[in-house]
Amino acid sequence: MQLVLNSHGLTLRKENNAFLISTLEGQQRIPADQVRSILVHPSAAVTSDAIMLAIQHSIDVIFIDSRGKPHGRVWSVQFGSISTIRQKQVEFLYSAAAVDFIKELLTEKLDNQITVLLAFKPDDRSPDDRRIQSIINSLEDYKSKIQSIKAPHISDIAPTLRGWEGVAGRRYFEGVSLLLPNQWRFEQRSQHPAYDPFNCALNYGYGILYGKVEGALIKAGIDPYMGIYHRDDYNRPALVFDIIEKFRYWIDYVVITLFRANAFFDECFRIENQREYLLDGIGKRILIQSVNDYLAEVIAQGQLERSRATHLENYAHSLAQKFLKFSQP
Repeated sequence: MQLVLNSHGLTLRKENNAFLISTLEGQQRIPADQVRSILVHPSAAVTSDAIMLAIQHSIDVIFIDSRGKPHGRVWSVQFGSISTIRQKQVEFLYSAAAVDFIKELLTEKLDNQITVLLAFKPDDRSPDDRRIQSIINSLEDYKSKIQSIKAPHISDIAPTLRGWEGVAGRRYFEGVSLLLPNQWRFEQRSQHPAYDPFNCALNYGYGILYGKVEGALIKAGIDPYMGIYHRDDYNRPALVFDIIEKFRYWIDYVVITLFRANAFFDECFRIENQREYLLDGIGKRILIQSVNDYLAEVIAQGQLERSRATHLENYAHSLAQKFLKFSQP
């Protein structure tokens, strides 16, 4: 279970071995062993004894802003053997193996984007159908470019890869817009600020995923600040920006599905500074519940049938083992 604390005046405190949520409407008691993570919005208050209870039970506590972007977290000091893994992580970062790792990651990202477009693409030979197929063909071309490029170090080709990734991303979101009902279509991808409801919801969903990726890396003992591809962001968890690319399509799928079903309505959003869209109360509840349900769904990957959230954590642990076993040729 994930606790989402986003009500004005809400307080979370400890009561014996449980969390006690107090609001103007009443109180709710939740045993600590039923909670996996806690999202804290600026409008909520959390006592220190509640945070200590979370630490004792290895529960991730993430502080997020109104846009869903994580700003800080509290975790147990028992997570991972960071000092050992970090040394091997550095060796891997500056090796030729990092080139293949990032090429595979970006190729998988494009494969996932193609999968999303195919999952919703109309098959009626309409103009939208033809445009989306053209976009899919473009993404296939960029996959081939990425797979064919060679270099001894990732820094040698990172600018080129970023250029291809950027153009491919613009083409992908052009296709995503075509998948939506007319009233929800958008001109281009906008992050912070978001200039339309779809990008607003997508940004918030990415914020949720960002927190889960960072948490999985920390629990596996990996240093989230030591990126491989994203290495120029000072004081930013750059490896999270690397790994999240593998899983962004999960959020894309959920948000596209919600907008195609017209699950959102005007009251789900508010506008600030005359043009920035933000998710409001009911909109946050719809999206958070939908993302959590999707991540809790059991799917098969390889020979394992686990929830998507568990597959993400397992991937982080496998990445830690990859670093630990790495040796220079």
